[in-house]
Amino acid sequence: MSTHVGDRRPRFNVSQGSWDLIWSHVHRVLVVNLVGAVTSLPLLLALAVEPRPWRYPVFFTLLSLLAGPSLAAVFGYLRRTFEDERASVAEALRCYRRLFRPALLAWLPCTLLASVAVIDLTVLPAMAPGPVVAPLLAVVVLISVSSGVVAMAALPDGPRATVRQTLLAASYASVRRWPFALANLGLLGVALVIVNRAPLLGLAVVPGCVLFVVWRNCRAMLAATRTTPT
Repeated sequence: MSTHVGDRRPRFNVSQGSWDLIWSHVHRVLVVNLVGAVTSLPLLLALAVEPRPWRYPVFFTLLSLLAGPSLAAVFGYLRRTFEDERASVAEALRCYRRLFRPALLAWLPCTLLASVAVIDLTVLPAMAPGPVVAPLLAVVVLISVSSGVVAMAALPDGPRATVRQTLLAASYASVRRWPFALANLGLLGVALVIVNRAPLLGLAVVPGCVLFVVWRNCRAMLAATRTTPT
């Protein structure tokens, strides 16, 4: 192949292994986005119709229960990609079916506790003890949501653990590794804002990237439950 001295066009010398790694990441992100969108479709449609979900707390609390099994399926699929970098969509759907019941049971108490605390936070400003109790309720919301997310990441790694054991480990990890917990909540919050602002572009790109980082953080947090506190 001949070259010209004056040809200054950029050349991308990427090895075959690098291309394989790139496309494996792209494939993983696309599968995570697709499975997350399909399994949470009722919740996504409801949020698209009603931009102020806090006005209907019971309805959206019930719909948000779908997010738990969806997260568990995504985290189970990401764990599966350690063995097969291009695991198929069918593998993610099998994770959803296998983890649906334990994920729902573990996600339910976290969702209810967070919902009750959020409702109380909206009512307390009009009451006398509001300024005193509000910080405590805010902490309850953060720990509840973080524990739910970490529990979903723990289920694929500990299929023999009971729901109670999973929740205790997730709560302990959320408190002990609170910087990771806050980082996860921040990432999820940013992802929700982006998806809400630009649904098509957001759902096509953001969830897979964010959930991969959240999943790795959750694994690091869960490592704390396997060590003896000093």
